[in-house]
Parts: sequence; C-alpha cells; structure tokens
Amino acid sequence: MRFIFRPPAAHAAGLVSLPWEQPLEDWVDDRILEVAHRGISRHVVRFVEVDGLVYALKEIDERLARREYRLLGELEAMGMPAVSVLGVCVERPSSDGVPQDAVLVTRFLDYSMSYRYVFSHGHTSRPTDQLVDAMVELLVRLHLAGLFWGDCSLSNTLFRPDAGSIAAYLVDAETAEMHQALSDGQRRFDIDYAAERVGGELFDLQHGGLLPADVDPVEIAAELPRRYNALWEELTREERFQPDEQRFRVAERVNRINELGFDVDEIELITTPDGTLLRVHTRVAEAGRHRDQLFALTGLQVTENQARRLLNDLVSYRGYLEQKEGRPVPETVAAHRWRSEVYDRVMAFVPESLADRLAPAEVFHEILEHRWFLSERAGKDVGTTAAARSYVTRILPRTPSTLTVLPGEDDAPAAVSRRA
Repeated sequence: MRFIFRPPAAHAAGLVSLPWEQPLEDWVDDRILEVAHRGISRHVVRFVEVDGLVYALKEIDERLARREYRLLGELEAMGMPAVSVLGVCVERPSSDGVPQDAVLVTRFLDYSMSYRYVFSHGHTSRPTDQLVDAMVELLVRLHLAGLFWGDCSLSNTLFRPDAGSIAAYLVDAETAEMHQALSDGQRRFDIDYAAERVGGELFDLQHGGLLPADVDPVEIAAELPRRYNALWEELTREERFQPDEQRFRVAERVNRINELGFDVDEIELITTPDGTLLRVHTRVAEAGRHRDQLFALTGLQVTENQARRLLNDLVSYRGYLEQKEGRPVPETVAAHRWRSEVYDRVMAFVPESLADRLAPAEVFHEILEHRWFLSERAGKDVGTTAAARSYVTRILPRTPSTLTVLPGEDDAPAAVSRRA
C-alpha cells in the first residue's frame, strides 16, 4: 500500500494504524463514527475520529481518487468553499482475489449537514430558498474559478448554518475539471444538470413527507437557473459611463458586489470614444474582508457572515463603553474587552454536552437573535447574559447534534453512506 498525504503530514500519523488492507465496508474499529446526517451514496463512506479530528474516508477507483485528491487540493489553495482533502491510500492489497479501490481521505466539515438533514430537522424556516441560493452562489464561485463540476446536486453539496443564512460547500469532485475559463456551454451544462438533479431530489423529499406543502419541485428547479443567471450577470457584466460619473459609478458597482457576498479582485477601466468601459474581476475565493478584520481584532476564526454579525456587536459594545466611561475607546481596546467581557462570557454558558450542536460563532449569533426576541416580548432590553441563559436552557438542547459517536452500539450501521 502507499499513502499520499498533504502537509501537515502529522495529522495523518494516527490514520496509518487503521485496517487499510480490509474492504472499507468491513472495518471494525473503535474510532469509527456514525454521522447523523448521512444520505444516499454510490460509494462506501466511513467516518473516523483520530486525535480529536474527524475524517471522511471514501472508497473509490484509484484513478478517480488521485484526480479528486489533486482537484480538492487546488480548490483549497484557492480558498474555495469545498471540503479539505488530507490524502489518499492507493495500491491496496487484493481482497479475496479482487483488487481493492483506493480510499480518499478528507477532513470532516464541522457543523455541516446534508440537504435531507436540513429539511428533516428544521434548521431553517426557509430551507428551499436558502439551499438553492447557497447552491447558486457556490456554482458561481466555482465557475468564476474555471471549475466545471459536471455533477452538481444537493446530494453532492454540504450546508452549514451561517449567521441566519446557509453556506454551501462542494463535497464531491469526481467529475470536476479545472480550466483557465469556462465556456458558456460548460456553464449551461452545469446549471441545467443541477436544475434537473435538484428537481428530482425535491420530489424525493416530497415523497418522504419532508418537503413543505407549498413548495413545488418543478418551480424550484426552474428558479435555480434564473437565480444563477441573475447573479452571474451582476458579477460579470460590463458597464459604460461618462468620465464625470466614474468615481461614484465604480464605487456603486463595488458596493453592490460586496453586498452579494463577493470581493473585487481587480478593476479595469478602458477609455473608448463612447465613454469609459468598466470591467470588474471578482475574487473567486470566499469573501473574507470582515472575517480577516474580526480575526485581526479578536483572534476568532469564523465565516464571513458570522464575522459581519459579530463585528456589528463589537461596534455596539464599543459605543456602550465610550458612553459609560465618557472617553474615546480605541478599536483594539474595545475588541479585546468585547472578546473577554462579552463573547467569552456568553460562550461559557454553553455546556460541553451541547458543544457539538452549532459552531460557537453561530451560537453567539443565535443568542443575539434570541435577545432581540426576548426584548421585543418584554418591552425592554433583557441583556445578553439573560438571553444566553434562556437560549442554552430552552433552544440549544432542541438543536440536533451534527455528529453522533456510536462505536459498539447494536444499531450502529456497518458503514455510513452518503454522497461524498
């Protein structure tokens, strides 16, 4: 056998002792986990916990495994929303005279869910709209980067709560191809295929009684290309304007792109006889301005939407400090105090038994939402501390865990199946 792992290789050291010589479906090991949101898959997939980290192992044809390993590595280097690949085990010994496939190893995407899990556990009040919007944004980012997916569907996507919305991540790159740029035909194939698959998956949910009664799978499937085309046009269209309009028109366009959750990588202004031509090159990686700012101020690593919400609370707390103390408070000082006096204190209310329900920053966002709700009902500000106690006691325990450890239980399945 041969193991190929990406740095830091130390993360892979604990994986080497797993029974790689056996078919993945037959593995019996205390480190095997059961993931609650498993779905349907054409491959055998197992989840393991090693040294406090969780990995997904997928048994797949060696040629495809090597290809997916390379592509996922490229996407990670570009900062794209996709699962992080760790390595691949190839040249495994035959089992009963039958050559064995390779095993691709990816890191488990913390607090992520399959689309079926989102619908069945009520993680959002508008699951259909939010999942479709998240998938459209993911497709646009991939296409801007030159990635032809070839197998886009809800099943091949993982979703994670993101400050009241949902973020989507590519989890299957078997059929994907990286190009310098995609043709209109390649993009149309991806979006048409996605619409067909999403429609079928929604019909499947409807058959299982998981789809809201007012949701029409055909209508949603038709809406997906429309939303994709609208976003693509907004991000890539060229504009013409007169020189005296240049300053505010460029700022207006950049602000609009930022509002859509994207960052601008480069602005190109071309002088023509008819005026100035504006071309905006959108950054393909996940937007990160607020995320970087929050990390610099507080050391917290969160998603972009979560960072935006936490920064708003930090600004509010800074204003409170300045009013209370009657003096200006530097941003760095306010950030340090907010982290220790607000964020850390709030998160201390979350018991270890509930720590696997949502990402810490998402819990903080939910507590802020819960504070607003309680304050509206009480007719006064109830405060973050009271909201945290109420949320941890009444709301968080009802949020299902995204990862359940079931080693040795009688009803634990021999293998976890999902689209990976």
